[in-house]
Amino acid sequence: MPDEPSNVPTRRDRSQLREERRRRRRRGLWAAVAAGIAAVLVIGGAVTALVLANQGGTTAAPSEAAEPEPIVFPDDEPAAESGAEPCTTVPVLSSFENAEMVARLAEGYNAEPRDVDGSCVTVVASKDKSGIAAEEAAVGFSEAAEDERPVVWIPDARSWLGVAREAGGSANVPAEGASVGSSDIVLAMPEPLAAAIGWDEEPPTWAEVFATSDDADVWTDLDHPEWGEFKLGKTSPVIASSGEAAMLASYGAAAGSIADLTADDITDDEITDEVKQHELATSHYMATPEHFLWHARQAADAGGSAADFLSAVIVDEKSVWDYNRGITSRDGVTRIEAEPPAEQLVPIYPTDGYYVADNPAVVLTGAWVDEGEAAAAEDFLRFAGTKEGQAIVREAGYRDLNGELDPEVEEVGALAEAPDAGLDFPEPQVVVAMHEAFPDVRKRANVLFLLDVSGSMSDPIETGESKLAAAKHAIELSLDHFSDGDHVGLAAFSEVDAQPLAPGEVSAVDDIADTRDRFESALDKLEPIEWTPLYEAVDTFAKRQADDFDPDRINAIVLLSDGRNETEAPSTSSQQMLDTLEHLHHSSPVLVFTLAYGADADVKTLQSISSATGAHYYDATDPTEVDEVLGDLVTSF
Repeated sequence: MPDEPSNVPTRRDRSQLREERRRRRRRGLWAAVAAGIAAVLVIGGAVTALVLANQGGTTAAPSEAAEPEPIVFPDDEPAAESGAEPCTTVPVLSSFENAEMVARLAEGYNAEPRDVDGSCVTVVASKDKSGIAAEEAAVGFSEAAEDERPVVWIPDARSWLGVAREAGGSANVPAEGASVGSSDIVLAMPEPLAAAIGWDEEPPTWAEVFATSDDADVWTDLDHPEWGEFKLGKTSPVIASSGEAAMLASYGAAAGSIADLTADDITDDEITDEVKQHELATSHYMATPEHFLWHARQAADAGGSAADFLSAVIVDEKSVWDYNRGITSRDGVTRIEAEPPAEQLVPIYPTDGYYVADNPAVVLTGAWVDEGEAAAAEDFLRFAGTKEGQAIVREAGYRDLNGELDPEVEEVGALAEAPDAGLDFPEPQVVVAMHEAFPDVRKRANVLFLLDVSGSMSDPIETGESKLAAAKHAIELSLDHFSDGDHVGLAAFSEVDAQPLAPGEVSAVDDIADTRDRFESALDKLEPIEWTPLYEAVDTFAKRQADDFDPDRINAIVLLSDGRNETEAPSTSSQQMLDTLEHLHHSSPVLVFTLAYGADADVKTLQSISSATGAHYYDATDPTEVDEVLGDLVTSF
């Protein structure tokens, strides 16, 4: 057997390197503590320190000699017996991304007897999208009854605390939170693609990532034309932490430093122009990482490769672990468990740094939180920092407060054992500046709203208004999401008196800056008609949108339907429609986002339409939720 080349690390060398990376990560942790980034919670005389914010920060330690030992997590100390009833209820609000971890922590806490100020305690976990939760926190969750408002908020990244406070929520949201665990936000790629480009062995900088995504011929040049163009997936930065990280990395790459990004960089014209160019490589935005990874799995199962849907996507490590073990979610709510995919994802850690989702927990300070609830909430946070709590964090796919992963999570997710280039999210003013800039720099839209106006749209809903009236209101509200330069149009469909698509297009797709009045006037005039030529409408208008395909725009249809295909005369079949969508997907791809509206909507067909185009299906089968669901949908643009 030939000697091993001298430049290849031996097994002993690799072990030493791993230990050194561990030490560097821990030094970053404890330097943060030395700088005052710690929260001390006093519970019944016991003091527990929980490290705040980023567990993977790159802050240097004061000296090698001062390196502390890892945190020794204290044992949980439940009560000998539960306190008196009625129990103090502690509602805990999480993000979609960290909801499983938070729910497990609540379950672990509730499994033992608790006595806080003489009362038993019950922790109840719920979840919402990060950006939505931040908006609600800014106004004190005013749309919910006081007894239903959260007492603890655990967004998956510290950035959302600042966003909520900057939007007026400083009376409700503390400036800092105690991290319960962390997950690095990385670039994830299907394994064959990562190997072909070499990033599995030599990670790129963010500038190289964005330059590659701008290169339409990158896979052809690497002898893989079957993978098409480089397709970079991103979530919306106003909804998800991974989207924030992607956009901040884009600005940092353009400015020359991810770690030193400032608000002035974000308003710089030259930097802005470069970021706009980066965004052209985005296929479309989605609300959560689960959306992208569900579609990647669908593409892999249907065509043999996730490359049909994406080349790379910016997500947290926990999402990579979920995908590689066969767990996806169409909507971020319902989990789909399947066999692990044949084509695994590889997490790539860019060499100039990557942001860390640090899962900061805060006890909210709004007027609806009383002293008993606050004390019970602090006891729950104490539990999160114990040996038992941190074991739950690791088992849920996160790094604990020492930056350690569960060995099986590390192996299945192919996650780095101790990466040392993690970055704190920037200060709130930088994040808010990015949020404000996003409407200007994002990829522009070329979108047609396609509205079912069949007879059933006259049916009343729980609010007392008709389904059509509620849908009109939701569409009108959604227009606020679009900016000057977005092309938006409106068509409606029914069948009556031998007209296969009545009334058809009522407001042409054009710059919303010029056509909003026309759009709203046409929308207001729509009335329920008769039949539901769903297949004919999708087939016809997908072709029309494809005729006007613009590679520098997100070309899409937003389809809202409350029923099943029903026509009086022979019309387009389901298979003909799907054949059209498949053909267009490989030539002039038009994304058809579908929204099932009302209990009688043809959910299965609408799901097949969105899946065939690489878009997403949305559920408003409870028609009273159409405003919220459509608002979520338009974050894709």
